[in-house]
Amino acid sequence: MNHTFPDPAGKRVAAVVVAAGQGLRAGGSVPKQFAQWRGAPLVRHSVKRMADAGIAPIVVAIPENWRATAEESLAGISDVRLVAGGATRQLSVRAALEALEADAPDLVLIHDAARPDLPESVIAALVEALTRHEAAIPVLPVVDSLVRGGDGMMLEPARREGLYRVQTPQAFRYPVILAAHRAWQGEAEAGDDAQVAVAAGHAVALVQGEERLRKVTFASDLRESDLQENAVTIPYPRTGSGFDVHRLVPGEELWLCGLRIDHTHGLSGHSDADVAIHALVDALLGSIAAGDIGDHFPPSDARWKGASSDRFLAHAAELVAQSGHAIAHVDVTIICEAPKIGPHKATMRARLAEILAIDIGRVSVKATTTERLGMTGRGEGIAAQAVATVVPVQ
Repeated sequence: MNHTFPDPAGKRVAAVVVAAGQGLRAGGSVPKQFAQWRGAPLVRHSVKRMADAGIAPIVVAIPENWRATAEESLAGISDVRLVAGGATRQLSVRAALEALEADAPDLVLIHDAARPDLPESVIAALVEALTRHEAAIPVLPVVDSLVRGGDGMMLEPARREGLYRVQTPQAFRYPVILAAHRAWQGEAEAGDDAQVAVAAGHAVALVQGEERLRKVTFASDLRESDLQENAVTIPYPRTGSGFDVHRLVPGEELWLCGLRIDHTHGLSGHSDADVAIHALVDALLGSIAAGDIGDHFPPSDARWKGASSDRFLAHAAELVAQSGHAIAHVDVTIICEAPKIGPHKATMRARLAEILAIDIGRVSVKATTTERLGMTGRGEGIAAQAVATVVPVQ
């Protein structure tokens, strides 16, 4: 958890995400909040952004009979609670707020699942505003000209000064908004939670919103092109490559892919000189642009003298995870005349999969020779190259 937003006087911040509608305008066979958007269910994006900002718990109001789909959509995100929504948005929010009362937070953010691209800067601005106000909402100024119209015709221009476009999440001191929802008597549906707060006599502060917080409403929004201007936020797979070589010398143990191999010679190096793992470490580090093995385990550091290279590989895997990625596939090629690698390939794959904590089906180990050409062909050393593919975790 990042916890980069202000934490006023150690107050606890929870969130409500409203995902209880049917989303009919977006079409499709499932409610809009469970439709795919940028590679994951729409609702998952905003819930994960809240969780990544350190907000907990997160109560998600969902439509009845869709719990299994909601659980699948939000799998792996910590401290998420599901509640059945009501017939209106206001009733759904109230149900979620009531679910928080037993372990009441100090502050609560109420957000629409249909606004998936939630910047942490907006969360920070809202939480900071609650140090001085009971409620705060993100807004954007109206920049287009406005007119009044009727029967399809322009009647008169309208002034845009003092008008704002309202976004979510909207932030409140928890007791204030819970009481306001309990007291809501509006005949019409409440447009948002700020309206509920104002109806209960509370002032609402305005903070700067973000254009990227736009609402996903129509089917065309769900199909937005990866080539749009904001495509840089779309996660892509990443690939890194690695290469290493070590000299064969008598009197050393031979380690390859985390296995000790019986041979007349071993590889010389500061650590155990596992050339295959070293190449794979560089491939993983390259996939997340995290430098190379020498940056993390310099040979000048006595701590790594004779060290087992599986430590290096486990460290690289952890860095991949910390970067928000998962290892999709690794491929290692060992280049040597001897020893024969074929009899050991299955065990090597299993060992690498164990170190990386991934399925063996995502690990490939191959071997080749240089037809007795060059250093490896003369049996003076062993080389290895590796490719690693990682994918963003949604």
